[in-house]
Amino acid sequence: MTARLAELEEISQDPALWNDQAKAQTILREKSKIEGLLAKFAKITAEYDDNITLHEMAESESDSATLAEVEKAIFATEKNIKKFEIESLLTGEADSNNAFVEIHSGAGGTESCDWAEMLMRMYLRWSEQQGYKAELVDELRGEEAGIKSATLKITGINAYGWLKAESGVHRLVRISPFDSNAKRHTSFASIWVYPEVDDSIEVKYEEKDLRIDTYRASGSGGQHVNKTDSAIRITHIPTNIVVSSQTSRSQHANRAEAYKMLKARLYELELRKREAAAAATEAAKTDNSWGNQIRSYVLHPYQMVKDLRTGYETSDTGGVLDGDLTGFMSAWLSGIRVE
Repeated sequence: MTARLAELEEISQDPALWNDQAKAQTILREKSKIEGLLAKFAKITAEYDDNITLHEMAESESDSATLAEVEKAIFATEKNIKKFEIESLLTGEADSNNAFVEIHSGAGGTESCDWAEMLMRMYLRWSEQQGYKAELVDELRGEEAGIKSATLKITGINAYGWLKAESGVHRLVRISPFDSNAKRHTSFASIWVYPEVDDSIEVKYEEKDLRIDTYRASGSGGQHVNKTDSAIRITHIPTNIVVSSQTSRSQHANRAEAYKMLKARLYELELRKREAAAAATEAAKTDNSWGNQIRSYVLHPYQMVKDLRTGYETSDTGGVLDGDLTGFMSAWLSGIRVE
């Protein structure tokens, strides 16, 4: 990694590099990512060494209070080391990019809409815990409760690299809060994650292949938003990809955001064509049903969240729904199968 950084340093100092803006941006982005990884590694290593030294001192002095505090700090550092190990694997073409997260409720009416909103909150909380910025780009509320669909934009280094582990169908089993007979219900919702792309990546499409619709925003965006056709929906006819944006009061701003999302979706589609997992990914996207689920969240008759791809599971359902997803993501990204 240090050798590659030295190579990039030499390339970046060549004035001729800036004759090709796209190449220059790619080089600087890779250089910045490696510098960030090395800085993080140095910080984690220093923290670990300091804690070990402090632990040895406290142990020699039989300082039980300090020992307990240091052991807690060492445990936290070890978790950061494992997370760093996973981040070092995020070397895909778009892994370091920001991400869009689409959430769609499955069949089941109010139950599934409520479940979709629970998942939206889960990803908002996860983003907050990672220090990422989360923005609600589009939302379609359910008729009684919850959401039929929503799109989040998650901004931060490696946002897509981490979140791509979440694409697929998520299943919930619980006692329904909407059922007066307190019966157990099963609900489904799908998550679809794709990377934001910048201007250095060329994505081709024909304007004649686009259908652009305007409509009134459905969210609580103020009087202006609700009274004008400021929301934008773009359909790419050849692929049937649909994107929409309604969070801004400006139709122009929503149009720009929708075009950005379309470009990201088309780019992500091309990435999937290059990967062996394209067929399985497409199946997970198109069918919100039992057979294509990637994770099961059981709140009754017992507490368990289990990823069906890796076997990773936990009984801390409250923690997971509050954003503690790193264990599930790490298991999938590292290819670990828990038997």
